Amino acid sequence: AATYAQTLQNIPETQVTTLENGLRVASEESNHPTCTVGLWIEAGSRYEDAKTNGAGFFMEHLAFKGTKKRPGSAFEKEVESLGAHLNGYTSREQTAFYIKALSKDMPKVVELLSDLVQNCELEDSHIERERGIILQELKEMDSNLADVTFDYLHATAYQGTALAHTVEGTTENIKKLTRADLASYVDTHFKAPRMVLAAAGGISHRELVDAAKQHFTGAPFSYKGDSVPALPRCRFTGSEIRARDDALPLAHIALAVEGPGWADPDNVVLNVANAIIGRYDRTFGGGKNQSSRLATLAVEHNLCHSFEPFNTSYSDTGLFGFHFVSDPLSIDDMMFCAQGEWMRLCTSTTESEVTRAKNYLRNAMVAQLDGTTRVCENIGSHLLHYGRRIPLEEWDARISAVDARMVRDVCSKYIYDKCPAIAAVGPIEQLFDYNRIRSAMYWVRL
Repeated sequence: AATYAQTLQNIPETQVTTLENGLRVASEESNHPTCTVGLWIEAGSRYEDAKTNGAGFFMEHLAFKGTKKRPGSAFEKEVESLGAHLNGYTSREQTAFYIKALSKDMPKVVELLSDLVQNCELEDSHIERERGIILQELKEMDSNLADVTFDYLHATAYQGTALAHTVEGTTENIKKLTRADLASYVDTHFKAPRMVLAAAGGISHRELVDAAKQHFTGAPFSYKGDSVPALPRCRFTGSEIRARDDALPLAHIALAVEGPGWADPDNVVLNVANAIIGRYDRTFGGGKNQSSRLATLAVEHNLCHSFEPFNTSYSDTGLFGFHFVSDPLSIDDMMFCAQGEWMRLCTSTTESEVTRAKNYLRNAMVAQLDGTTRVCENIGSHLLHYGRRIPLEEWDARISAVDARMVRDVCSKYIYDKCPAIAAVGPIEQLFDYNRIRSAMYWVRL
C-alpha cells in the first residue's frame, strides 16, 4: 500500500486553460470509468439586493425544468438516457450545476451544461409551479432550527449588508419575483469570466477544452465593456438576535467572531484550533474519554446534546465560532465552558493537542480524494476562491508548519477581547445577556 506521502505526491496534476472569453476550464485526469463535469459560478445571495433576494435559489429550481432547445421534461429525460446524475446548489457566494456520467459521455455533458445556463426556458407556467414548491420548502426550512440559527447569525453579524440575506430569500420576495427579475439575474451573473468549468475522472483535458470552445462561446457568455458586477462590501458587527420560544424543547445557540476570508493563511491555523475543540453528539461513543476537553465536560456535566465549531469563509470575511444545542437549564453552563475553551486556545494550547488536531485535519484532507464528484467540486471551488487549485501536498505543508504558539497567536488575533455575534433560538431565558458574554471574551489576570 502507498504511504501517506506517496499518496499526496501521486495525485494527478490539475490542468487549467483560460478561454478567450474568460471561462476557466480545469480538470484532473484519472482512470475512473466515470467523470463529473460541473459549472461553478461566482453568483449567490451576496450578489442580490433586498428586492431580488432569492433569485439565485429560484433559478436553481428552474434550471432543471427545461431549456429552449429541450423544453419541459426533455432535458431531464436526456440526462437520464445517459444514465447520468444531475445536481446543483446555491450558496451565498457561488452557484453550481454538475453532472456525473460515463467518461465517454463527457462532450455531451458539457453541451447539456451549456444549454442549462444559456437557454433556461423561464416559462411562466414553470415559474408559478416552482414558486409554490419554493414557498412550501421555506415553511419546511423553518423547522430546521440549526439552519434558522445560522441565518439569524448572518443577519446580525452582517446586518445591513448583502451577506445578511438568506440563500433562499424571503417569502415576500418569492411571491413577487418576476420572469424579468430572473432573466436579469442570469444575464448579469451567468457569464464566462465568473465561471469555472471543472471536470474529474476518466477524461482528456484537451477534449474538455475543445468541448468548452464549441459550447461556451458567443455573446451570451461575454460581458459588454466593463460591466462585470463588483463584489458587494460587507462589514462584521458584534451584536445579537434572540428568538425566544419556550414551547420548543431545546435551545440552539451560535456564537461567532469575524474570521478571515478564503485566501488568508490564518484559516489553516483556525481549522487546527477547531479540531482541538472537537465536536460532540450524544450518539457518539467514548463518553468522557474523548480527546476533546469540551466534549469531556459536556458528558460529565450533561451540558448539551451536541456542539460543533465552524469556520465559514467568504471572499473577504468569515465567521469563526461554535454552535450548540442544549436543554434550557444548561445554556449558561455550556456557554461558560465553551468560552473558557476559547480562552484556553488563546493562552495555553499545548503541542500534544496541536499534533492530534493536525492529524485529524490530514485525514479530512485526504478524504477529498474520495470519488470524482468531490474532486470536481474541490477544483471548481478552489479556482473561484483562490484563483488556482491548491495541491494537497501544499495543504499538508501548511498544516505541518502549525505549532502551539501559532495557534495561541492566531486565536488571540481573532478571538481575544473581540465583540462576538450571537444568535439564539428556542427556550433561551437562561442565556447570559450580551454584556456578560462579551466580558468572557478576555481574562482579567492579576
